[in-house]
Parts: sequence; C-alpha cells; structure tokens
Amino acid sequence: MAVEFPKLKLDRSMALFEEAQRLSPGGVMGIRRPYNFVQGEYPIFIDHGYGGHIVDVDGNDYIDMLCAYGPIILGYNEPEINAAVKEQIDQKGFCFSLVQEVQNRLEQRIIDLVPCAEQVILVKTGSDATSLAVRIARGYTDKKYILRCGYHGWHDWCVEGHGGVPEETIALTEGFEYGNLADLEEKLNHHPGEVAGVIITPVGHPGAKPLIEPPKGYLEAVRDLAHKHSAVLIFDEIRTGFRAALGGAQQRYGVTPDLGTFGKALANGYAISCVAGKREIMSVCEKKVFVSSTFFPNSLEMVAALKCLEILEREDVQNRIWERGTRFLQRLREIVAQSGCPATVSGIPPMPFVTFDKAPEDGDKIYRARREYFYTQTIRRGLFIQPYHHWYIAYRHTEADLEKALWAIQEALELTMKKYPIGAH
Repeated sequence: MAVEFPKLKLDRSMALFEEAQRLSPGGVMGIRRPYNFVQGEYPIFIDHGYGGHIVDVDGNDYIDMLCAYGPIILGYNEPEINAAVKEQIDQKGFCFSLVQEVQNRLEQRIIDLVPCAEQVILVKTGSDATSLAVRIARGYTDKKYILRCGYHGWHDWCVEGHGGVPEETIALTEGFEYGNLADLEEKLNHHPGEVAGVIITPVGHPGAKPLIEPPKGYLEAVRDLAHKHSAVLIFDEIRTGFRAALGGAQQRYGVTPDLGTFGKALANGYAISCVAGKREIMSVCEKKVFVSSTFFPNSLEMVAALKCLEILEREDVQNRIWERGTRFLQRLREIVAQSGCPATVSGIPPMPFVTFDKAPEDGDKIYRARREYFYTQTIRRGLFIQPYHHWYIAYRHTEADLEKALWAIQEALELTMKKYPIGAH
C-alpha cells in the first residue's frame, strides 16, 4: 500500500532562490520558475548531473525525465563529449574572427543525416533557428505572413506572452490547430498569396496538453497545402530532431519539408542549433537575408555536436530509446488505466507524458488538485518530471531507472485517487 513520503529537504535551494530574486527579475527565467512545478516541493538549484540523474544543491538525487527540457539525449557529463571539447580548448581554441574547419565537417554531417538538408546554417538556440527559418521564408517568397503550429521560442514573432511586443508584429503570425487541415486551409485562404511560410512541429506538443503523433497522411497534406499556396514548409524539429530518428521526425514519418530547424539533442546540452534546408531557399542568405552573431562560429559546440552525432549513430541510440520508450508507454497506459484516475497518456516513445483530465462528476478545480498532488508525490520519490511539459527518455536512463519511475507514478496515482476520488469537490 502506498504511503505519503515526507517533504524533501530543500533549504539550500530556497536560500539561493531568495538571493536570486534580489539579483535578477524573478530569480530564474521562464519555464524554470517555481510556479511551473509545485512550489515548495521542487528544487530550484541543481548541483550536478550524472547518467540519467540530477542532484540538487541539498543533495537530493532524482531520475531526471525532463532532460534539461530536451538537450540531454545521451546523459549528463558524457566523458567522450567532454574529452573532445577539452581537446579543442587546449589545442586549438574556439572563438576567432574567422571560422574553423570543424564548421564544414559538422554541416556536412547534418546534410548526410537530414532528408531536407542541402545546406546548413549553424546558430545557437532554438529561437535563433526558428526565427532564422521564418526570415529565410520571407526573404525567399517576398511575403510577410507566417502560419504557425507549436511552440517556436521567445522571439517577437512567436512569443506566447505578448508583453513588450508591438501589435503590428503579432498580427503577422497566426496560429493553426495541429491535426486540423481545414483550419490551416482556412487561414491560408484568409491571406491569399501573402503567406511566406508554414511552420509546424511535426509531432504536436501543445503546452500542458497531450502530445499528438501525426495522423496518417497529415504531414503530407500540410506540405501539399503549403506548396499549393507557394509557402515555404518549415518543420520545427528543435525537440524531435535527432530524437525521433537520426534524421528527425521527417525521416521517421517520411515527409520532407523545405526547411528544418534542429537544436536540443544535437550536442547533448551544448548551445548549438541550426537551420537546414533546400539549397534554392537557403541561398537567400548569401546576400538578401542577413544573419550574423559574434558567437555563432564558436567551435566548442560544433565539436560536441560531431561527437554526439557519432555516438548516436555508433550505438543506435534512437532505436534503443524508441524500444525502451515503447515498453515504458505501454506500462504507463496500464498503470493510469488501473488507477482509475481521469488522465491521458500521450506522446511518442522518446517523449511520454501524462496530463490530468476534468471528469464530468468533478468540481471545477479537482483535476488541478490531483495534478499538483501527483507531482508532489513523484518528486518526493525522486522522479523529476514537470506538470506542464512532456517528459523525455535519455539513453543513460537504465532499466532500473525506468522501473523506479513507473513505481513512483503508480504509487503517486494510488495516493492521488485516495485523496481526490471521482466526484470530489
């Protein structure tokens, strides 16, 4: 029988957070802020990571299935990647007025792996890559509107909160619903001949809602609609790239876009991303479309990416994660069904998730209370997952790690339904 675990000791985390709020607005930024977890129950500062685990500043050890929000595809503190980066620092350096040869090697590697890649531009963050892809689409088509589906970063054209963004900028981007072709077609028709690009996450991951694997024929239909309206099709593969398959979701599902954006898993935590795409479209960056940064050519991240891609291919990482994730998702569905909890299991094998539903018999806020209590009990059992963001499976998550994660979820659901049964108010 499951019993409540005691609250974790988080004194050091809380003291550092108090200090951080004096030093920076809100103490920490965006999705890492405590209100995106369960306040008072989750750590705020991490000390170190190893394998598929993180350890906070108070010494609490967790199985980390958030994986730094996606970059950790192998594991923390990977010796081969660290060694390659240290060698670059010691023997060659990494920041110069001109580029280093490793740039060509990494770009060729990406071209060899990714179906849409005929040329590549290396940048630093996911927002850099998606924003550059949108600029390329506008430069290539000489049109201004962008239709979007998914989370694409924090830049003005796509940021979720509109504070500080001019209305004129917001009006140039319009969202459409994942899986709803009629919605996309209606919005393309609403801006006839004016849509520069359609950008979509090939696996739907709307915020805090169930993930959606592409329905059969859906991505093909999106491609055909975009091209019918002479718009550039962009797959935002910041999350799925090098995780859904070595060539991304476009390889997994057999649909090749005009442009693809990649980041996160590309270098196992090092800050690098890219836009990859058809030569004809990418070529606008030769003169017409400007892109530049002091730090885009820095080579440490490129070295890390090359080594990460080498390991991914050598050890068949994506297929092994897919196999383990398939088993994990099956057990997760069984556990949730047996619990009787109004909840939805969703995702693809590398990216599982559980979201809490509102049952007809429930009071308005019960599903939120269940969610908060569930995540309170999982973090106390040493499982680091997030209420509003899907989870990840990393290569270094052992079978024991995944079994413990399922145990924590099962016990947390049992306790949750005991405390908040169906029909509670």
